[in-house]
Amino acid sequence: MSANEFAIDVRGVTKRFGARTVVNDIAMQVRPGEIYGFLGPNGSGKTTFLRMLCGLLTPDGGEGSCLGLDFRTQSAEIKKRVGYMTQKFSFYEDLSIEENLGFIARLYGMPNRKAAVQKSLERLGMVERRQQLAGTLSGGWKQRLALAACLIHEPQLLLLDEPTAGVDPKARRDFWEEIHKLAAEGLTFLITTHYMDEASRCNRLAYIAYGNLLARGTVAEVVKAGGLTTWEISGENLSPLADKLRGLPGVEQVVAFGTTLHVSGRDAAKMQASVQPFMTGAYRWEKIESGLEDVFISLMETAKDNFS
Repeated sequence: MSANEFAIDVRGVTKRFGARTVVNDIAMQVRPGEIYGFLGPNGSGKTTFLRMLCGLLTPDGGEGSCLGLDFRTQSAEIKKRVGYMTQKFSFYEDLSIEENLGFIARLYGMPNRKAAVQKSLERLGMVERRQQLAGTLSGGWKQRLALAACLIHEPQLLLLDEPTAGVDPKARRDFWEEIHKLAAEGLTFLITTHYMDEASRCNRLAYIAYGNLLARGTVAEVVKAGGLTTWEISGENLSPLADKLRGLPGVEQVVAFGTTLHVSGRDAAKMQASVQPFMTGAYRWEKIESGLEDVFISLMETAKDNFS
């Protein structure tokens, strides 16, 4: 695929704050109409990367394009074509939904603001709530208003920074239905999230920890590259067993998943030898396919903190 077939095509992207490198030599390619998940622990550099892509931060290194424009030298033009949804709700709470959207349309200098606002209200099902004050909205409706504001200037790319944090499961599901509908219309998404079910709904993923890119690909590719063997243990009183398993040779993680334990490691033979004495009749052991969360916990635990 040639460079002009990517909505995002960057490499070597680097950002430092003082002596600390918060984004270290990151490369990313996102296709038009793709939903690309960007995952990693808090403080990993995800938001910093998004802010560099849309021109809010100047990178210290890197090259490439965003929507066919040089992401370092043409940031002003990129901003006109990108919608950026931040983690924090940042609208005027004493203005109505309609008034907030009208204000955003004015900021973008849209020639027919009234029509643009009406289209946004209709697109996200907010016509009947148009006069409701933003400050009285629930988390899900605030999220919907934020998405409407991102879309009002008809962008080609949406950068969404943990857009569903703090909203209920139904609102999250409805939001993702809207995302897939918009992607089917050709809109491109780069979305940061901590939710594994949301990550699984992305076309492809990248995982960053402490500024470094550790994994990327489809869900299946990322899980396969993780190289984990995972056992699921069920039974009564699992906590004492978990304490005994942690730290054994070959056992990299022991994590509670609901009423079960997941025990994982990359050296299957070494782990098998270590856990064999505990495979008694009191517990049920079953080898399962490692999940995305198993892989990401493993990546996070092996990553080196760059805070110092």
